[in-house]
Amino acid sequence: MNKKKLLHKTTRDFLALAVVILIICAPIFYFVSQWLYVYETEEVLVQHKNAFVKQSSKNFTPEDIKTWNRFNLHFTILPDMGVTKDSIVGTMQEDSAVDEKEPFRIIYAPVEIAGKRYTYTEKIHLLEMERMVYSIAAMFTFIIVILFIGIVWLSKKTASKRWKPFYNTLDQIHEFEIDKNKPPHFLETDIDEFDRLNKSLETLIEKNTAIYKGQREFVENAAHELQTPLALFQNKIDTLFQMQLNKEQTHVLGALSRDVAKLNRLNKNLLLLSKIEHEIYLEKNTILINEHIEKHLDFFNEQAELKEILINVQISEQLKIIGNSVLTEILINNLVLNAVRHNHDGGSIIIRTMSSELLILNTGVNTPLPIEKLFNRFVKSGASSNGNGLGLAIIKKITELNGWKISYSYNNNIHCFSVRF
Repeated sequence: MNKKKLLHKTTRDFLALAVVILIICAPIFYFVSQWLYVYETEEVLVQHKNAFVKQSSKNFTPEDIKTWNRFNLHFTILPDMGVTKDSIVGTMQEDSAVDEKEPFRIIYAPVEIAGKRYTYTEKIHLLEMERMVYSIAAMFTFIIVILFIGIVWLSKKTASKRWKPFYNTLDQIHEFEIDKNKPPHFLETDIDEFDRLNKSLETLIEKNTAIYKGQREFVENAAHELQTPLALFQNKIDTLFQMQLNKEQTHVLGALSRDVAKLNRLNKNLLLLSKIEHEIYLEKNTILINEHIEKHLDFFNEQAELKEILINVQISEQLKIIGNSVLTEILINNLVLNAVRHNHDGGSIIIRTMSSELLILNTGVNTPLPIEKLFNRFVKSGASSNGNGLGLAIIKKITELNGWKISYSYNNNIHCFSVRF
C-alpha cells in the first residue's frame, strides 16, 4: 500500500477544497459583478435624466433642444413617444466606431419642456463594463492563486519545524529495541499534543522495559538454578541403567533420559539467549564459512544418517565474513540440524555458499511454514517433538546482533533458509 505523509494529505485536501471553492465562487462573482454594474448603470441613467429635468426647467426652449441633440450623441430629446413613466431597456445597437452591434442600456423618460411633452433618451455602452468584469475576475483569480501558493509554501516551511518533534519521536521509536537498554530521549516541545504523546510513550516504554527485564532475569535465574538438579537427575538415571532392570523398566528409564536430555538442551539454549542479549559475545574476527562447513561435515552426516538424509554441499564461492566465531558456529549448526530434524526419512539437504549469502535447502513437509511466527521463541517449525522451539529464535538473535539478515522461503516443496551477511 502506498503510504502518504500527513502534511501532503492535508495540503492536498486543502488544495482540493480551495479549487472547489474557486470553481463555485468565480461564476458567482462574475454574475454578481455584472448585475451590480447594470444596476449602477441604471442609477446613472436616472441621475442624468433628473439632472436634465432640473436644467431644462430653467427657460429651456425648442431651439435649445435642437442644439442639445446636435452636440450630445448619447443624450437625445425626441418628440413625445407616449412614454408615461421612466423605462430602462437593454438592446443591441449598431456601433459606428466598430461597425457592429454591441450591447447598450437605454432609458426612455417623459419630460416637459416649455409646456410641451417630449421623451428623454440616453444610452450607455455596456461592452466596457463586460471588459471591466473580465479584468476584475482575472485579478480576483490571480490574487486567490497567489494566496493559495503562499499558504502552501508557508505551511510547508513552518511544518518542518513544527512537526520536527513528532518525526523525531517516530525515528526513535522505530530504532528502539527493548533489549538494548537504551531508552529513547525525545525532543522538548511546546506543542501540547506532541508533549503528551512523548510522555505517554516514555511511560509505556518504562513499564514494558521493567517487565522485560524481570522476565529475562527470571528465565536466566531459573536456567542457572535448573542446571544442578538436571545434572543430578541425569546421574541418577545413569546409575539406574547400570542395575539389573527388566525390559519395561529400561524403557521407562530411556524415556526419562530422553526427556532430561531435552530439558538440558532447553536450559542451555535459554542460557545462550541470555548471554547473547547481554552482548557477551562481542569479540569478532574473520571467519571462513566454507572451512567451517567442511570441518563439521562429518558431524552433520552422522546426524543425517539416522534418517537416511543425503547432504549435498555446493561451494561455488569463498564466503568470508566478520563475526564472533562461537555465535557463527552455533548459527550454522542450528540451521543444518534444524534441516535434519524437520526433514523426512530419505530426504535431502543442500548447503550452498555464495559471495555474501549462505543457503540451507531441505525437503520436509509439503506446506510452507508459518513465517510470521517462525522465529518466535517456543514456536516449533514442524511436527517434530525433538526440538524445543528455541533453535530458530537463537538464529534470529545472532543475525540481529551482527546486522545480518535471515529469511525463509518455500518453492517446489523445498524449504530454504537464507542468511545474507
